[in-house]
Amino acid sequence: MIGIVARAAIASLVLFSSPVYAQQPAMSFFVTSVGLGKGGDLGGLSGADNQCQSLAQAAGAGGKTWRAYLSTQGAGGVNAKSRIGNGPWYNAKGVQVAANVADLHSDKNKINKETALDEKGMPIKGRTDTPNQHDILTGTQQDGTAVAGQDDATCSNWTSSAEGQGSAVVGHHDLVGNPQGINFWNFSHKTPGCSPANLQRVGGAGLLYCFATN
Repeated sequence: MIGIVARAAIASLVLFSSPVYAQQPAMSFFVTSVGLGKGGDLGGLSGADNQCQSLAQAAGAGGKTWRAYLSTQGAGGVNAKSRIGNGPWYNAKGVQVAANVADLHSDKNKINKETALDEKGMPIKGRTDTPNQHDILTGTQQDGTAVAGQDDATCSNWTSSAEGQGSAVVGHHDLVGNPQGINFWNFSHKTPGCSPANLQRVGGAGLLYCFATN
């Protein structure tokens, strides 16, 4: 009888002394592991969104609604910051990169080479890697709004892959590389055209930032 009571006491002690681990937040932000292969021609916003959704689905996160962080220009232009929900956003490792839209577009955001992971939790090649793929397509200014003016900053609203024509604004996920010091995650410089070769020449592979809206 004493042995039974002792065993019960030990079992109870083990049960209540075992550590309780918090569940890791579900992924709600990633950088695409691959581009579409057509330079700045993403098939418009819908094509870019489909790329985000498809990669998320393959990674087991297809239950969320995913949107590409992209702006468009001209009549009916869209600001990237208005497409991505309200946050908070976490990468594939459960690290929070921003609490909300304002946080994301301030110096409080945590997007950098260590946190801007792809949908599988793998790092994206940066300025010191080969090949350099730190240019992420955004068509967006630092504050999350579309680039003003007539000059193309979105490869004709993500429908052009023209060689040496048009351009797209890109950000640097690793926050380095622009000699002028403009190395924001969503805004750094323009590409010298919209073809795959044009993007590759300055350190890009047509990759996108993807955010879950829910």
